[in-house]
Amino acid sequence: MEGPKGHLRFCLLSWRVAAPVSLSGTLGGSPVLLRWRREGFFWGAAFSGGCLESSRGARHPPPSLPSVCWQLLLQGNPYHVDSLLQLSDVCRMQEDQEMARDLVERALYTLECAFHPMFSLTSGTCRLDYRRPENRAFCLALFKHMIFLEKRGCPRTALEFCKLILSLDSENDPLCMLLVIDFLSLRAKEYAFLTRLFQEWENHRNLSQLPNFAFSVPLAYFLLSQQEDVSEMESSQAHEKASHLIQQALIMFPSVLMPLLDHCSVQPDTAVASHSFFGPNAQLSSPPALNQLVALYLGRTHHLWKDLAVMGWLETNVHQVLRLVDANNPVLEEAEQKRKVRYQSAPRNIYRHVILSEIREATAALPPEVTSQPIMGFDPLPPLDSIVSYTRPERANHPSNESTLSLFFRSLLPNFSLQGEVGAAGAEEPGAGQDLNQGVNRLMAAMRDMLANIQFQEPPHEDHPEGEEGEWD
Repeated sequence: MEGPKGHLRFCLLSWRVAAPVSLSGTLGGSPVLLRWRREGFFWGAAFSGGCLESSRGARHPPPSLPSVCWQLLLQGNPYHVDSLLQLSDVCRMQEDQEMARDLVERALYTLECAFHPMFSLTSGTCRLDYRRPENRAFCLALFKHMIFLEKRGCPRTALEFCKLILSLDSENDPLCMLLVIDFLSLRAKEYAFLTRLFQEWENHRNLSQLPNFAFSVPLAYFLLSQQEDVSEMESSQAHEKASHLIQQALIMFPSVLMPLLDHCSVQPDTAVASHSFFGPNAQLSSPPALNQLVALYLGRTHHLWKDLAVMGWLETNVHQVLRLVDANNPVLEEAEQKRKVRYQSAPRNIYRHVILSEIREATAALPPEVTSQPIMGFDPLPPLDSIVSYTRPERANHPSNESTLSLFFRSLLPNFSLQGEVGAAGAEEPGAGQDLNQGVNRLMAAMRDMLANIQFQEPPHEDHPEGEEGEWD
């Protein structure tokens, strides 16, 4: 569909086309219908030959020169999706937000050009299996675009993208969209949608066991009660519901209150600050997985709690909870047992969501088994039960006696593997792999010394008396 002059309008975004898109080198061609279930149609992208070669190079770059590989791939194919997503992360880390957003939009435009005519995003019946590597780029591009939209002050549009991602695989939720949909609903002032989602999904998804829903839903009810276009009876019912739910949340997750007040720069009164229920022991006794969820929620939504009316309502309910604690209400012991049993370890999709969200407080709480492994922007923490549709062919063995210089230039190619070279050389001659490693290390050390010793000489300055008279003030 034609949009403004020079633009093409698609379902996802409007894009200024600078060059025709060659789908042979994108991450996937048109989606292929794999199977049909009662929940809807399940789709999987089909790779072309050129796409396979480009994706293999992107997924196996030289360890020392990853950004060079992305640039080389994009020079040959400016619409290679994996490279677009990876370079977007690089630009964002360099604080070039405009270029980062442009690369993500280009990736979405490329993917939408490859849509099958029956792959309809508006029907609500299309499903993508995240276990298939070729399907992940679309989900990740949508997620990154959603984050950019929220930061640009478009929470309503970001919420619709969040719904879209969730609809692609609502059962498994590979990107954990349930951890952000409440925040976007509050930002977009879609309070009725959030409360309805909680009512309809609580029975089969236990949304109240997630700290973000446990606190955001009562906040939505309270904000609903403050709206002027609701009747007095509806306002009273919403306020009562909000107070009941926030008390349940404070009892179930006492470790949230003090960090929340600290984020909002609010000093609690003496009765709250001195009580052991909300004291330091509440944070120390919480399981690490629960602390991860709390850090993610507070880092993302704490500014929504800074309103004076919200803080007054929260203070009233905190004192009511303290009265229940002092009375030794049996619900407290039940909540403690639930915390010990249900939050032993976080699933992999939560860690994936934390990495993509880049919330500083949550990222700092990631366990070592996650932070110690390499994480690529186009496929962070791939599922352990991935369905491999395409196998990587074995590498051709090159002669082990080639020169170190030729080995260095060949290492710039995307399909180079030093481990494979060492294995091939070691099979022919014992100790050859060690010599190869030493030769490469010597060459790299020599190049570093050469680059460090390069001195740039300034060009000689000629005397121009007339130029000196014309200098700027």
